[in-house]
Order: sequence, then structure tokens, then C-alpha cells
Amino acid sequence: MSIKPLYLLADSQLLFLRETEPAFIERVREAVDSAEPKAAYLGASNGDDPAFYSIFEAAMQAIGISQRRMVPIHPSADDLAFLQSADLVLLAGGDVEKGWRAFEQNGVKDLMTRRRYDGVVLVGASAGAIQLGLGGLVEPAAESSAVKKAEFFRFAPFYVGAHEEQQEWWNLKLLITSSQVDARGIGIPMGGGAIYAPDGELEPIRKPLTEFLKEDGQVRESMLMPQNSG
Repeated sequence: MSIKPLYLLADSQLLFLRETEPAFIERVREAVDSAEPKAAYLGASNGDDPAFYSIFEAAMQAIGISQRRMVPIHPSADDLAFLQSADLVLLAGGDVEKGWRAFEQNGVKDLMTRRRYDGVVLVGASAGAIQLGLGGLVEPAAESSAVKKAEFFRFAPFYVGAHEEQQEWWNLKLLITSSQVDARGIGIPMGGGAIYAPDGELEPIRKPLTEFLKEDGQVRESMLMPQNSG
């Protein structure tokens, strides 16, 4: 099996919108090799909220995937076995750091790092999209104002920001400007998404992406436009 594209979403809207041809969710389904796929949901970032899992169920039902399961914060052996065999895994939104700590503690981090290279299709929504990237900001201690970063999965070779356009991507820009080396950040606005291909191509979906590049100590901001824009 080959490494699959990463599907990065600012929120869950693109799981249901049909205004592109093919629809985004159909492109996700086409990337799955199995005729009878299994889909796993990682809801640690939102505390395994059943309301958010129901959104995932509806999206999977729409593309004919009936074998699906929430893999909870405290997974059983059966849960981890399902995750090991899943053809599609969605990382849900919520609290980025809370979800990542759970992945580190419950074995999901190591399992997903292995699964990345055996053909699993990964979808990240909001916090999940951020976790698929290089890392993020960690809340500083009260007595310290220093910028603290946590490394995440690093499947995408850039930092990801989600639906923070109203704050002008403050957190994402801080990650980039505080980097000691050249760095790239991609901001995905509300209702938008991106597909990161194994060959390095980044495709904006529905909404323009904001790109920050730090090279030779200088940060440059640009917009990446969807193919169907304009």
C-alpha cells in the first residue's frame, strides 16, 4: 500500500457539502482501497462527546461505510484492534493539547505513527487537523511568558491553524515567527479544507488558505487559492 493524502478540515462542514464535484467526502472515500472499509473516530480532543461522534456517523453513512467505531480516550483491546485494522481514521476537533496528551498516554500516538505508512486514510477536523501537522502552542505557565511548543504527528511538514481567521492567525503566526529554523504554516478558514498529497502538493478546498513562510529570518504571508475560485 502507498501513503495516502491527508485531509485537513477547519471544521466538519466539508463532510457534508456537495457544492464541489466530486464532493470532498467522495474524494475521501475514493482514497480508501477497501470495498468494505472500516472507519475509526478519535474523539479524545472533545472528551468523546457523543454529539460529535454522531456527526462522524452521518458523514460515514453518506459514503456507505457502516463498520465504524469510536475509539475512546481509554480504549479497550478491541478498540485498539479496530483502530489497527481501520481503513479510515478521523481525528476530531476540540482541545488540541488535551487530545494529544491522551494519544501519548493511550498508545494511539505510536499506533497511528505506524499506520500512516500502511495505507490508512487520515482526516483531521479542527484540532485533529492541527495534530496531523508539525505541532502547536502549549499554554505557558503563569510565571512564564515564553513561547512553548509541542510536537504532534508531523505527518504534514507544516504547522496547521484552523478557523482562526478572525484573530488574523495570531497563534499560527507566533509559531512561525518564534521558530528557530525555516518554517511553514497553513491557516484553514471556517468551512475550508486542504488536501496534502504524498508528493508535497497542497490543494486548497472551497476557501483560500493563508500561508506563512519563514525563510532566512523573514516571514512572508500569501494566499493559496482553490482551483475553482474566481
